[in-house]
Amino acid sequence: MGFRYFRRRWVESRGDAWDSWGLCVYLFEVAPDGRAARQIEQYDDGPTLRYGDSHDEDEHGFLTTEPFVTADWEPFEVSADTFAAAWAERA
Repeated sequence: MGFRYFRRRWVESRGDAWDSWGLCVYLFEVAPDGRAARQIEQYDDGPTLRYGDSHDEDEHGFLTTEPFVTADWEPFEVSADTFAAAWAERA
């Protein structure tokens, strides 16, 4: 099985210095071993953050290290094209 892609709106605030960015949509590229390979965070009133192998952490956040339980995420699966378009998009 290859990479899988997920898009999910998160309805909890950050609760930190960047809380004013509002709520967020997360997109993940998940490797066959269940780990996130790339991650996008699209904030309602803030920037779009991108994390992956070449940029896995900054002052705003980091690439999640939590394994994905795909059964929990299956309702949120999207196409590779959907993820690729969001990754290429510039805020």
